[in-house]
Amino acid sequence: MHDHRKLGRELELFDTDPLIGAGLPYWLPAGAAVRHALEEYLRELERHAGYQHVYSPVLGKRELYEISGHWSHYRDSMYPPMELGGEQVVLRPSLCPHHALLYRSRGRSYRELPLRLAELGGQYRTELSGVLGGMTRVRAMQLNDAHIFCTLDQAGDEARAALAMIRQAYAALGIEQARYRLSLPGPGRKYVGDQHIWEQATAMLTGVLDDSGLAWEPGEGEAAFYGPKIDVQVADCAEREATLSTVQVDFYQPEQFDLHYTGADGARHRPVMVHRSIVGTMERAVAHLIERHGGAFPDWLAPEQLVVLPVTDAQVAQRAAEFGLRARVVEPQSGTLNRRIRSSRLVPYQAVIGAREAADGQVAVRRRDGRQLPPRPAAAALAGIAAHVAEHVTGLWEPAA
Repeated sequence: MHDHRKLGRELELFDTDPLIGAGLPYWLPAGAAVRHALEEYLRELERHAGYQHVYSPVLGKRELYEISGHWSHYRDSMYPPMELGGEQVVLRPSLCPHHALLYRSRGRSYRELPLRLAELGGQYRTELSGVLGGMTRVRAMQLNDAHIFCTLDQAGDEARAALAMIRQAYAALGIEQARYRLSLPGPGRKYVGDQHIWEQATAMLTGVLDDSGLAWEPGEGEAAFYGPKIDVQVADCAEREATLSTVQVDFYQPEQFDLHYTGADGARHRPVMVHRSIVGTMERAVAHLIERHGGAFPDWLAPEQLVVLPVTDAQVAQRAAEFGLRARVVEPQSGTLNRRIRSSRLVPYQAVIGAREAADGQVAVRRRDGRQLPPRPAAAALAGIAAHVAEHVTGLWEPAA
């Protein structure tokens, strides 16, 4: 594997500046293109799974985090309060308190459940300078987050479905998990809630892992302060493990925020809150993808999907944009054809247009793996590539014989 800190800068995906600050990388155009493709894929995956997307502020009153438990259990990792109009407001360390408030914004019926709320939102943590590293440990991050409000009977199925979504996304992204960990409470840390809800949540997540046929290991002391969680672990270029995705069952925050729904019996009932993130933060996910693929991203994720290497004609690039492809022209002035091919070695497809191809309205597509495809009409080649990109798979386009 490659070190994303070095390769990400070489490929001009991201960088940092001391005037912005440590742990606050910025995204360059190529990195922004990767992130945008990833975000759109996740949103579409969530839409198909019945999620509704929301936006919530990155600030909240200190009181909000006192109710959620973050202020007493997570304060050392939170930015200090800011005085604003006689109130104290805080940059949020997580999105779940906001989503709890969105749920309780009006009365809820059992007929609405499960209610799946998703957001790609910012959160902020005061990571110490000694643990900051590239894009994997940062102080401002964009989290692919969701919270499912459901009945107790639905919670296991919702957690199981979330785990299946994670596996589906990993297949599309070419991510290999190192292991599945059931993160449990341990000595020396403060946890909230009584023993019964911890045992109930642990039994539920154990069943989810077992029913999914996955090998897993317990992780004592790795639980969230409000409940156990399934952590999907991945390894970086130095074989260090990090958590990329999580599924959590939470009985505590629904109690803290007095969340309820009206059941079929007409009585008030407390929902269960299932937290889940398919790929974690955009920063850590892209860092892992850089290392996993060495910059040779799957075609649907690549910052450039096609380079046009014309000898006489560059109009194919304009047509590629009409098919929704990210394309760039590398003009002859940039060097010989072989040099231009080498300079674009990480781009999935290279369209070589010589005098004969230009006269016939064709392109000769060269794949990133070195395979040269027979010349074909430009529109057919572009349509084939675009259709393959839309499938969100890791392999390269293989035209029908």
